[in-house]
Amino acid sequence: MKFWISKMWESRLLSAALIAMGLATQPLAAQTFSDELWEANRDVYDAILEHPFLREMQDGSLSPDTFAFYTVQDARYLRAFANALSVAAGKAPDPRWTRQLEADAQGSLAAERRLHEEVFATHGLSSADIAQIESTPDGFAYINFLIATAHDRPFEEALAALLPCYLIYWEVGKALQAQGSPNATYQAWIDDYISPRYAKTVTAFLEVIDSVAASADTATRERMHEQYRRGSQYEWLFWDAAYRHQTWLPK
Repeated sequence: MKFWISKMWESRLLSAALIAMGLATQPLAAQTFSDELWEANRDVYDAILEHPFLREMQDGSLSPDTFAFYTVQDARYLRAFANALSVAAGKAPDPRWTRQLEADAQGSLAAERRLHEEVFATHGLSSADIAQIESTPDGFAYINFLIATAHDRPFEEALAALLPCYLIYWEVGKALQAQGSPNATYQAWIDDYISPRYAKTVTAFLEVIDSVAASADTATRERMHEQYRRGSQYEWLFWDAAYRHQTWLPK
């Protein structure tokens, strides 16, 4: 009996010491659906992070022409992304989510205008120059994937297809910020995606998709997984197409 009591107090003293040292094991937070999506598709994110476009952006060696080409593609993407968000907003079962997605759509259009006013002007690109640059095949495919999914699929799947743009850019920004970029333009791009404003936008979207997934059946959650993975793959293709200045026909 004394031995048991002694061991009990030893255990309590050890637990108290661990708590005091900050080493006690805390209950793990429950994994959210968005966590589940992220972990299931880490391979795509890792491939994105290793892409030469981002590695050269970080070390400052990315060609200014390539970055300018990317921003033209991104401006077109943002316009389509806003369109898809607005369509998804119309399907939202909660008016708060409708307002949130509509606000995000307006934010996407504002970002497109900022590209025209700041980045294009810096690179000396006129409206006529931009009009002559074709959308890349992969960029065109990504845009049509988002719009078609928003129009033709249920609200849950539309959210999953839209999520990669939010989440991957946030994670890429945080990863690149660890070292930063010696190029002021590229560092400004990184700063945009680690800003408190952007973090708030992403976090709010994650809360919506986690709420939606919590009440979804297994089949719906599986389709959400499929849409998220396809959107993530398109993110890699988008950067790759910009890096290669992808065209519709060989030059």
